[in-house]
Amino acid sequence: MEFKQRRSHAELAQRVADDIFDGAYVNLGIGRPTLVANYLSPDKEIVLHSENGILGMGPSPAPGHEDPDLINAGKQPVTLLPGGSFFHHADSFAIIRGGHLDICVLGAFQVSASGDLANWSTGDADAIPAVGGAMDLALGAAQTWVMMDLFTKTGDSKIVPECTYPLTAIGRVKRIYTDLATFERVPEGLRVIDHIEGLDVPSLSALIHIPLIT
Repeated sequence: MEFKQRRSHAELAQRVADDIFDGAYVNLGIGRPTLVANYLSPDKEIVLHSENGILGMGPSPAPGHEDPDLINAGKQPVTLLPGGSFFHHADSFAIIRGGHLDICVLGAFQVSASGDLANWSTGDADAIPAVGGAMDLALGAAQTWVMMDLFTKTGDSKIVPECTYPLTAIGRVKRIYTDLATFERVPEGLRVIDHIEGLDVPSLSALIHIPLIT
């Protein structure tokens, strides 16, 4: 499905970064969510956490300045800001499970209109299960945000009435940031916060087959 004005990966990362509030403790999930670290405002004090035992990560290192001993949970090289720290893997999950994270930003295969998340398996018999820390994060963080393309490569919406893939968490997704629009789950349903130019809410609702509110 082609849209000329769709958000690039960088623009989507910037969109997510803009909504993270000053003073937040945040986990950026493996994959595209890690890009958000490169777009956080220097005027905000935002503390980034990684499941492998880091608190206080900075943006990605400049080419040639990678430290092989300083990586995130996705084995990507990262930087450490002044005051950052390292600790045991068990302590890292104590931070998650203890409710000390304000936001986690995760990728997804599917998100239901009621906030269910499916992001660890498509159920394919040949797929290698990779739950990682996603279940802990989705349940432990105060808010779970999803960052993803709205449609699959075959044109299917990733926002669905009900998830058909194995669930990661039930009813935990608060916001969904996509290349075409940003959504928020509210008691009345799925609210559209913003969308790309040239795409209105009725058209968007028809595309994903879900009633939307503004």
